[in-house]
Amino acid sequence: MIEQIYSYFVIETLYMWINLGVLPFWFILIFFPQSHICRFFVTSIFPIFILSGAYIFILYKSYLIGYDFYSNFTLYLGLNQLSRLFEDDLYIMIFWSHFVAINLFLGGWIVKDAEKFYINKILLALPLIITYLIGPIGLFIYWIIRIFYAKRMSLYE
Repeated sequence: MIEQIYSYFVIETLYMWINLGVLPFWFILIFFPQSHICRFFVTSIFPIFILSGAYIFILYKSYLIGYDFYSNFTLYLGLNQLSRLFEDDLYIMIFWSHFVAINLFLGGWIVKDAEKFYINKILLALPLIITYLIGPIGLFIYWIIRIFYAKRMSLYE
């Protein structure tokens, strides 16, 4: 039975489950940002714990097939080395799970920060959707909205 479970979780299946698995969290962030469910499930350590488990599983599968982890450090040497890394499906999954986890964490931070300034949840929906799709631009849009609600601009907090 364990071998059936292990053979089920190939990289393509894991990719599908990571993508489908974060959708309920984003749904709660966008439509119910001030709810207790959001506070307990989404803006807590719970989703990061789950995504970390998937990340560790990908690293474990990579280790089993003899993936060269030292080659990951060549990404800082130039675009050619980075593009060579993206030819490997395992590296893409490591990158993708990292990207999904960081964007979800950022969405949770936006919701928590918006509560401090009483930002309307309808206005919050746009930066959250954009953060889900392209993280940094969603944060930038949230920051612009936040400036109007906070009535000040601060580079740190």
